[in-house]
Amino acid sequence: MAAISREEVAHLARLSRLAVTEEELDRFAGQLDVILQSVARVGQVAAADIPPTSHSVPLTNVLRDDVVTPCLTPEEVLSGAPDADQQRFRVPRILDEEAAS
Repeated sequence: MAAISREEVAHLARLSRLAVTEEELDRFAGQLDVILQSVARVGQVAAADIPPTSHSVPLTNVLRDDVVTPCLTPEEVLSGAPDADQQRFRVPRILDEEAAS
C-alpha cells in the first residue's frame, strides 16, 4: 500500500480549511498512513462467514413493562404540603430577584 503523500495531506487540509505548517504536513502524513494501514489490516481479517453485529454481547431489556395503577389525586398529594397554591407546592424563593431576570 502506497504511503499518503504530503500533497494529499495538504489537499485534505485545504478541503477541511485547516492551516497546517510544513512540519505538520510531514507528521500528519505519517499518522494518516498508519491509520490507513490499520484499516486495511482490519479489512483483511474480517471474514465473510461472520455476520455483522452491533454489540459484542446480547442485549436484554431489564426494565419492566409499564402498568397503569391507581395513584393519588392532586388534592391528596397536596394535603400533606405545608403550603400549596393553584395545585402546586409552594416553596420559599431561593434566587434573588436579579438572578430571575
